[in-house]
Amino acid sequence: MSNQCSGSDKKPQTKKDSCCSGGEATEAIAKEKTTSCCSSEPQIKETSIVPSLDSEKMEFRVQGMDCPACAKTIEKGIRTLTDIKEVHVNYSTAKMQVVAHNLSAFDPIEGQIKKLGYTVEPINEKRKLKTYTVEGMDCGSCAKSIENHLNLHSSVQSVNVNFSTGKMKIEHTNSPEEIVSEVSKIGFKATLDTSRTASQPVQKKNENGLLIGSGLLIALGFAGSFTGVSTLMSSILYAVAMILSGYKPVKSAYYSLRSRSLDMNVLMSAAAIGAAFIGEWLEGATVVWLFALGNVLQNKSIEQTRNSIRNLMDLAPPEAWVQAGLDVVKKTVEDISIGDVIIVKPGDKIPLDGEVFKGESSVNQAPITGESIPVDKQSGDNVYAGTINEHGTLEIKVTKLVEDTTISKIIHLVEEAQEQKAPTEAFIDKFAAIYTPIVFGLALLIMVLPPLLTLGTWGDWFYKGLELLVIACPCALVISTPVAIVSAIGNAAKNGILIKGGTFLEKAGAITAIAFDKTGTLTEGKPKVSKVEVLEGTEEELLSIAFTLENYSTHPIAKAIVDYAKSQGISSKEGELYKSIVGKGVQAAIDGVNYYAGNLTLFKEMTVSLDQLNQNVLELQNQGKTIVIIGTEQKIIGLIAVSDTIRESTISSLKALKERGIRETVMLTGDNEGTAKMIASEANVSRYFAELLPEDKVTAIKKLQSEGYKVAMVGDGINDAPALAAADLGIAMGGAGTDTAMETADIVLMADNLDKLPHTMKLSKNALSIIKQNIWFSIIIKAIALGLIFPGWLTLWMAVLSDTGAALIVILNALRLLKDKE
Repeated sequence: MSNQCSGSDKKPQTKKDSCCSGGEATEAIAKEKTTSCCSSEPQIKETSIVPSLDSEKMEFRVQGMDCPACAKTIEKGIRTLTDIKEVHVNYSTAKMQVVAHNLSAFDPIEGQIKKLGYTVEPINEKRKLKTYTVEGMDCGSCAKSIENHLNLHSSVQSVNVNFSTGKMKIEHTNSPEEIVSEVSKIGFKATLDTSRTASQPVQKKNENGLLIGSGLLIALGFAGSFTGVSTLMSSILYAVAMILSGYKPVKSAYYSLRSRSLDMNVLMSAAAIGAAFIGEWLEGATVVWLFALGNVLQNKSIEQTRNSIRNLMDLAPPEAWVQAGLDVVKKTVEDISIGDVIIVKPGDKIPLDGEVFKGESSVNQAPITGESIPVDKQSGDNVYAGTINEHGTLEIKVTKLVEDTTISKIIHLVEEAQEQKAPTEAFIDKFAAIYTPIVFGLALLIMVLPPLLTLGTWGDWFYKGLELLVIACPCALVISTPVAIVSAIGNAAKNGILIKGGTFLEKAGAITAIAFDKTGTLTEGKPKVSKVEVLEGTEEELLSIAFTLENYSTHPIAKAIVDYAKSQGISSKEGELYKSIVGKGVQAAIDGVNYYAGNLTLFKEMTVSLDQLNQNVLELQNQGKTIVIIGTEQKIIGLIAVSDTIRESTISSLKALKERGIRETVMLTGDNEGTAKMIASEANVSRYFAELLPEDKVTAIKKLQSEGYKVAMVGDGINDAPALAAADLGIAMGGAGTDTAMETADIVLMADNLDKLPHTMKLSKNALSIIKQNIWFSIIIKAIALGLIFPGWLTLWMAVLSDTGAALIVILNALRLLKDKE
C-alpha cells in the first residue's frame, strides 16, 4: 500500500453514539430505501415552500452558482425586492422557489439575479414560456440578433435563444405565427415545438438552388472577362449573383441594425455593398457567395451535433399495445396511465418505464445505460423506456407517465446541460462582445483617417477597411467552444453518461484524484459467502443448520448465507423457538438442541472453548471477512465467512483511469482497518481512508483538496450526497434506477458499474484539447488575416474565406467528439 491513510488515529464512534457506524450493514440498509438516520437524503431533498391563499409561488432554475454560499447570496438579494415573502435556493438542484404577494413581484427577479452575477429562468407554467426550434443560425451572434430583434416588440416579455441547441425559449402574448414571422424577417426559420419529439430541420431546396445559380453567374462573368464579353455584362452577372445570394443576409442585417446588433450579416453586407460601391463587383459577388456557402455547410455540420438530442428523443416509441380486459389495443404513450399493463413483443422497444408483470426476456439497455450486454429480466424487475426487448414477450405494469420516464429525464437534463455556458464559452462571448465593436470602429477609422492625412488614396484605404470589417466578426472563435461541448455531451449521453453542463465537462478534464465510496461502487454491495470451515460433522450438515437459523432473519449477511445454502442444494431443518439476540446473532431449537449463529462475542458468553478459534477468526477478519460462528452452548461445529466482493469492472476501470492521467485513486469506507486494507489491495487503489462515518468522508475529500488535488467523488448519490457536494466534481453511479442520483450529482453514470468512468475522463480531456485547438486556430487565422491587410496581400474573398472557412474547420474539428469511442 503506497500511501495508507486509515482513520484509526481517531476513535470511531460506536453504534451507541450514532447509528451511522460506517459498517457494511448500515450502508446496505441505506441503499434499500432508507429510513435510517444514515441517509443523507434530508441534505439533498428540496425544501418546498407552501404559499398561503393570498400569495403566488414560482420556481426558477438558477445558473452560475459554484458553491452553497452563492445560494445564500441570492436569497438575500431577492428578499430585498418589494412584495417578496419567502425565498429558498437549493444549490444542489440549482432551483429557487419564491413566494410573493402578487405576480408582478416576480418581474424584477431576473434583473436582480443578473446584477448578482447569475442567470435565471422560470421553470413552471405561470410565465407560459414557449419553446421554438430555430434553423439557420451559424454562430452565437445570430442568436443575439434574434433576441435583440424580438425584444423590440411589446408583446415579448422575455426571450432566450441558444445557438448550441437551436432552441428559443420565449414568453409572449401574441400568436406563435407572429413570432415565426418576426424571426423570418431577420433571416431565420422558427418552428413551435408542440410534439414530444423535435421536428427534423429540412434544408430548403430553393436556397440551394439560389446558391448554385449565383455561383454559375459568377463563373460565367469571370469566364466572360477572358473571352471578350464586355465589362458591363460581367458586372451585371456579378450584380445579379450578389442579389440572389445576398438578399437574405442583407435583410437580416437590416433587422440586426434596427435592434442595435453587429453580427456577421451586418459586417458581410457592408463589405459586399462597399465592394460594389468602389466597382469591385467580382469581389463583392464572391464575398456574398462564399458567405452563403459557408452558412449552408456550417448549418449542416452543426445539425449533426443537435441530432444527438433528437436521436435520444426517437428512442422511445410513440405508441404501445395496452391490455384492456381480454383485448389488446394500441394507444399513444400520452394516453397511458400508471398501473396499465403494456405488451412488448420480441424485438420491440419498450415504450414506458415499468415493472415486469409477466414473462422473461433479455433487454438491451444500451440506449439508457450504455451497457453492451443485454440484461436478463423477469417478474418484478424494472425496465426503462427506449430499451429493446431481445426475446420473449413481456407484460409490463407502467410505473411512470411518459413525461417522467428515465429517458425523458435524460433528454431534459442533456438539453439543460447543452444550454448552460461553460466558463471558457462565457469568457469568449464577453471577449467577442468587446472585440467586434472595436474592430468595426477601427475599420471606419481606416476608411477615413489615412486618406484625410494624405497617406494613400480613398479607394485603397476604403478596400482595407472593408477587409477589416469582414475580419471584425470572431465567428470561428465564438463557435469554437459551444459546438465542442454540445458534441461531447451528446456523445456521453449516447454512452450512458449524463454530464450536466459544460462547466462539469471542463472540470472533469482537470481532475487529478478520484475518491470512491467502497460499498456498491468498488464492490458489489451484496455480501456473499466466501469460505465455509467445518470443525465437526460435514459441510452439508453445517450449512443445513445455518440455513435453518438464518432463514427468518432479514439481515443482509443472513440472506447471503441462506442464498448460498440454496445454491448448494441444501435443505433447512425443522426449527422452533426462534430468537434474535440483538447485536450478537440468532438462536433456534433443532431436534431439541439449542443452536446459535452469531459473532465471537455471543460465544464468549458461553462455556464453550474458543482458544483455537480466536486466531482463525482474527485472520479471516483481517482479510476483510465477516465471520458467523455456528454451534451450541457446548461446542463449535463450524464457521462461515461472508464478504463483499470487488466488482468485475473495478480493477480494469481503475487501471484505465491511471492511464488517463488520474494520479490518485482513493477508497473511502466505514469498514475496519483490516477489511479496508484487503479491499484496497484487491482494487489496487493508491490509498484508503477507513472507519469513516458519512461526515468523515467530507473531511477526507477536503484533506485531498488541501494536498493540491482536484478531486472527484464517486458514489451512489444517496448516502454519499455530502461527499459528492464537497468534491470538485460529484459523480453518481446507477442513475437509471435512482432519481436522487440524477438530481444531486454533476455527472451521472447510468449503468451500475465503473466501466464508463474512464470514457468520461477521456472525453472531457479530448473536449478540452479540441476547445484549445479551436481557440488557438481561430486566433491565429485572425492574426494572419489582419497582418496581410496592410501590405495589400489580402483580398476581400480571402478575408471571407478566412472567416467562414475557419468557422467550418472549427465545427468539423469539434464533430470528432461525436465519434469519440471508448
